[in-house]
Amino acid sequence: MAATCDKGFADSYMILNPEDAHFFDIFHILFSRNIGHRKFVDSNAEGDVEGSFRGRWLIFISIVLQKLLLFIAKPLAKLGSCVEMLINLIPLNGGIIAIIINFFSGHLEIPDPKSHRYVSFIGNLDTRVKCDILKREDNKYYVSLAMMASKASYENEAYLRSTIAHEWKMEFVGFFDCWNEYQGKATTQVLILLDKSKDRDTYVVAFRGTEPFDADAWCTDLDISWYGIPGVGKVHGGFMKALGLQKNIGWPKEIERDEKLAPLAYYVIRDILRKCLSENPNAKFILTGHSLGGALAILFPTIMFLHDEKLLIERLEGIYTFGQPRVGDEKFAQYMREKMKENCVRYCRFVYCNDIVPRLPYDDKDMLFKHFGICLFFNRRYELEILEEEPNKNYFSPWCVIPMVYNAILELIRSFTIAYRNGPHYREGWFLFFFRMVGLLIPGVPAHGPQDYINSTLLGSIEKHFKED
Repeated sequence: MAATCDKGFADSYMILNPEDAHFFDIFHILFSRNIGHRKFVDSNAEGDVEGSFRGRWLIFISIVLQKLLLFIAKPLAKLGSCVEMLINLIPLNGGIIAIIINFFSGHLEIPDPKSHRYVSFIGNLDTRVKCDILKREDNKYYVSLAMMASKASYENEAYLRSTIAHEWKMEFVGFFDCWNEYQGKATTQVLILLDKSKDRDTYVVAFRGTEPFDADAWCTDLDISWYGIPGVGKVHGGFMKALGLQKNIGWPKEIERDEKLAPLAYYVIRDILRKCLSENPNAKFILTGHSLGGALAILFPTIMFLHDEKLLIERLEGIYTFGQPRVGDEKFAQYMREKMKENCVRYCRFVYCNDIVPRLPYDDKDMLFKHFGICLFFNRRYELEILEEEPNKNYFSPWCVIPMVYNAILELIRSFTIAYRNGPHYREGWFLFFFRMVGLLIPGVPAHGPQDYINSTLLGSIEKHFKED
């Protein structure tokens, strides 16, 4: 899909279009410095015509992986459905032996993906549902709630309505399946809930992250396209498309959209918050998300600042992201630092141990992406360090392979001991145990799961940081 139509809002851009990439054209980029002449690259970025080999190599990898994902999208989705069906079938029928008995007796219960009892792949990694382990007076409370909402956002609407109302004793505001104009389908999911108390009302906006079997979400993550927004900086193109970037017009402040169509994420959230906050002068809101959801959570206020949404800016209490990838360049980072300092917005970026996702896209001389803001880094023992950047910031250092594999072994052992040390709330199931075994081959993958981020908010000593903050 050509991106030149977006010149109106961007002063520079480098857009990759995998649909337009053909076999020989993809390989030609490795041997030709003139990347601007490739059909699948649409660019007016100064200096990119004479791209370095490493820069061209990263474009090559991004395009090849996106092409592969687009090719296997349907079988990957079917595989995911089968895996989720199986892992829901076992507990629903009371175990493997019970499945056999129920099958032959004609009482086998088949999981319904739209049921409040159906749990996603991510939800099965960490089956904790209770949200009352901390009291509102605790400095950790809203951070823990943010992570629980981020995990919950992976579930279906029936599950969310039931859990928020009956388990969390909070109000379900909405769950939205939002449109991506560039992929021509709904790819972005957002949960909004209301936590009411005597002293304050807090709306929680949680963006869903990357689902393991969703090729569209992975394409969003792997897309290293970017747009240069005047006065803001260069921002990851895939994330902006997922948030609601519109063809031809970019980010207009107001839009007219048929209510019968799937909403655009930024605009539907903004309109709901405008209405709810104007009707409740004591209410504030927080933004949160895990993985890709974290990137959208920090990009939402970027557009909010760009539009000068005064009511929302005044009521934005905090942004908490977990395992968030990089979103923009150094100019973008500086823009966001200044805006959040000016408006007293708290932004905390949680990174657990060897999680691979916060270390992507690359931060080096061939890539423009940078992190910013406070990094709350937790090691295997959930001990907190306040850093500007996580250790081994690009993950793929050969010097870190042995320490990461050793750490993955200790995390596997910890699965058996954590409940004895910290109580039954931290018990890990068989599904998570097998997932942790993946870490023996790729240490950063299990570290990205929600279980360690929830444990970090509960067991990590973050109270001191929030008191000082």
